[in-house]
Amino acid sequence: MELLIAYQDDPAGHNMAKFLCKEMTKENEIYRGKFYDLLIIPTPAISADWLEEKYDYDGFVFLSKHAAESGVLALTCHSTGNFDEAKFGGNNRQVAIPHPDLQKQYLKILKEHQIQFSEFDITIEATHHGPTDLKKPSIFIEIGTTEKQWTDVDLCNRIAQLVHQVFSNPIPENPVAICFGGTHYPSKFTKELLTGKHALGTVIPKHALDFLDDELFSHILSQNKMAKTALLDWTGLGPNKQKVLGFLETTDLEVIRL
Repeated sequence: MELLIAYQDDPAGHNMAKFLCKEMTKENEIYRGKFYDLLIIPTPAISADWLEEKYDYDGFVFLSKHAAESGVLALTCHSTGNFDEAKFGGNNRQVAIPHPDLQKQYLKILKEHQIQFSEFDITIEATHHGPTDLKKPSIFIEIGTTEKQWTDVDLCNRIAQLVHQVFSNPIPENPVAICFGGTHYPSKFTKELLTGKHALGTVIPKHALDFLDDELFSHILSQNKMAKTALLDWTGLGPNKQKVLGFLETTDLEVIRL
């Protein structure tokens, strides 16, 4: 069973959690459900590396707000990790175990309901921020991009309903790919998630490839044991293209250029 988590001072996450827990039974601090359990925590989700000290689950799904300097409205879903210094939770140079099939199913269902969210971009983000040290798969599901959206109870309820829909049905298994290149909002990888056959593991954007070395590359592979493929944003690798290709030549991963 999965544990859904929301930080009590995150308005979007807390609103989604309040909607979902209505049909659940509270047992101590945990809301128990048929398809998932739910926990509202008093500290930020990006620093929740401590969860497994208290709770044993198959995976962790964080309900959260999304912020962006651009102000572009977005509904996002992404794995977590830091390729360099940990400025927003987690540990330096550590990536979490991603949650590929869940991410793909959620984003596909979100896209199917896009008419309800016509003003929003539906996109993944590259892997970023914490927590990074959980030993089970984790993912962030986010509502953006300003206080107006985070506090829109109807919007948060509609997203929460889709989250519930995902968990209420079997989640298909897909071949998994690690992704290299592109921007923070990697359109080629989002398209692959929505219309292609692959689910996505860790997504390393172009700007983070500067930090890729033997140690970090080996760590990323170890956190993505389910992956059989590497997807490359061929025009979005920047000056590190040959370095990435060199690392991939040492693996058994199938390399696909997008």
